[in-house]
Amino acid sequence: MARPEITGKKTTAAAADRAKIGHNCGPPLEQETPPPPTGAYTIRQFAQAHGISQDMFFKMKREGWGPRTMAVGSRTLISVEAAVAWRKERENAAAEATETAA
Repeated sequence: MARPEITGKKTTAAAADRAKIGHNCGPPLEQETPPPPTGAYTIRQFAQAHGISQDMFFKMKREGWGPRTMAVGSRTLISVEAAVAWRKERENAAAEATETAA
């Protein structure tokens, strides 16, 4: 069979080249950030809200500079108040580090 350029027929994408709904790779183009929880974060929500990975969260906890957590049944949660206190501690530590460096 002759190539489409020679016969004048329109070229069509091969079935393998076509994107199928639900079979594309990568994250969705427009991700909506969920609203912050009203009372407590899960570890995943806390990490996402603060722009860190879950591995970084566990590293912070191991090293003793992570936020306070609470056990609720079998879940580990971080209260919004604990997150605020943790952010304040991090801001103070960063300010002290820049003062000592200068």
